[in-house]
Amino acid sequence: MDIRREKMPKIKTSRVRYPEGWELIEPTLRELDAKMREAENDPHDGKRKCEALWPIFTISHQKSRYIYDLYHRRKEISKELYEFCLDQGYADRNLIAKWKKVRPGYERLCCLRCIQTRDHNFATTCVCRVPKHLREEKVIECVHCGCRGCASGD
Repeated sequence: MDIRREKMPKIKTSRVRYPEGWELIEPTLRELDAKMREAENDPHDGKRKCEALWPIFTISHQKSRYIYDLYHRRKEISKELYEFCLDQGYADRNLIAKWKKVRPGYERLCCLRCIQTRDHNFATTCVCRVPKHLREEKVIECVHCGCRGCASGD
């Protein structure tokens, strides 16, 4: 008998250890995850290709804003829990970094694609970034995420 065959393979147990305070935010994050699954599985018959993604962008924004508000505004969660949420993908680290910027105009940013100049004509930002009082058309929707206006002056 070969000894190598008698050894059982090692079982990897990669259980995630949740930081203290996770039980307070878990129900909201689970609810948003369920909404995300619904949005992903929702039929997009009759919609443009970009319109089918709008609910997904909206829910992703809600999750990121929820975690951002809990840590930076209300100070209800610990830094450890905040970093855990970012590392596990519950919030968008880059979007939150834009919200934290000291420069005015980014505190209400809807998604990162709206400020990517390579995604727009004439190397500008999205139309949803224009304040409402400066727009020619009063009702607009962003092509990327469906936002109706995320300029800080609105």
